[in-house]
Amino acid sequence: MEFETWWLAAVPIFFALGWIAARIDIKQLLSESRTLPRGYFKGLNFLLNEQPDKAIDAFIEILKLDPETVELHFALGNLFRRRGETERAIRVHQNLLARPDLPQEHMVHAQFELGQDYLKAGLLDRAEETFNKLVDTQYSAQARRALLEIYQREKEWQRAIEAASALQESGAGGRQREIAQFYCEMAQDELVHTHPEVAMELLEKSLASDRKSVRAMILIGDVYQARGDTENALLTWRRVEQQSVPHVALVAQRLMDGYRAVGRAQEGANLLKAYLAEASSIDLLEVVFQAVLDLDGVEAANQLVSAELRRTPTLLGLDKLLEARLMEARPEIRPELSLVKNLVHGYTQKLARYQCSQCGFKARQYYWQCPGCSQWESYPPRRTEELNVMN
Repeated sequence: MEFETWWLAAVPIFFALGWIAARIDIKQLLSESRTLPRGYFKGLNFLLNEQPDKAIDAFIEILKLDPETVELHFALGNLFRRRGETERAIRVHQNLLARPDLPQEHMVHAQFELGQDYLKAGLLDRAEETFNKLVDTQYSAQARRALLEIYQREKEWQRAIEAASALQESGAGGRQREIAQFYCEMAQDELVHTHPEVAMELLEKSLASDRKSVRAMILIGDVYQARGDTENALLTWRRVEQQSVPHVALVAQRLMDGYRAVGRAQEGANLLKAYLAEASSIDLLEVVFQAVLDLDGVEAANQLVSAELRRTPTLLGLDKLLEARLMEARPEIRPELSLVKNLVHGYTQKLARYQCSQCGFKARQYYWQCPGCSQWESYPPRRTEELNVMN
């Protein structure tokens, strides 16, 4: 009983101590708030009232009076850039750089942030100039990555190679596959301008950078074909199977056209059927189907598609089967069969897409560099429906 009485007597004491501590905290908070520049609250008020231009002016005025608010400006600039308001972000960081007494550490940081602003705004020339000033600073790796992105956007492949090589040498990770792709881009340009010899030199450099480059091997075959050397072109395209069996679908039409050109169409069809048996592919089936149809007739093409559909049941395969059946159907059932085929074909157009494994961007044609996220070799060489069936 004595213990309980003592406890009740202690309650007012604890309450008093808590009240005193709260008063101390409040006094400290009020003291700290008085030390903040008046313009700070003015700027916050403008931000809350969705008046960002006036907010920037208020924060810039604070910077003139109190250099300790530099971090506030970095936060504000990043906020504007993330919201897509790049002009305001640029203005914030330019005003920071205009300060003659800004410490070197903050000066370099502001340059880096300004470069990012320019890059986000698409002002690539200004971004390049800004990042070039940072390659010998603590932001060297980030600046080189940004320069690499700029050169890829501008399709300046030689400079992209130099930037990627510099990144490798700095220990920022391997860039061999990207460098090989840059050489392929240059070679493809030379092929378009009918310079096969120059293209071949570039493709040899591509393979030296990445011996497993499927694209380089395909383009070397294209160079041989441009020279009129179909036999060597066929040998080169067949090497794609040794690098990646699924990528054979990308050269299937080239192979079939080449075998036709040298008078060995049946050999080409048999080769592609062997590839199809090894790795199912809608694109490969399309080429093989047409080849068998031309060489062996409708019945053989029908059997081919039926067997492939049983092995890999897809709507894309069903579309090819209906096409084969329609060719040999009796006249009285052709209208109904044609209607079913058209319905299936319309739906398969939505499924006949390649999909980036990084960002999910879908495209009708195969890309070596994703148009959505700019990653290289992120597209599997199979259509989305095939991948869904396999998974």
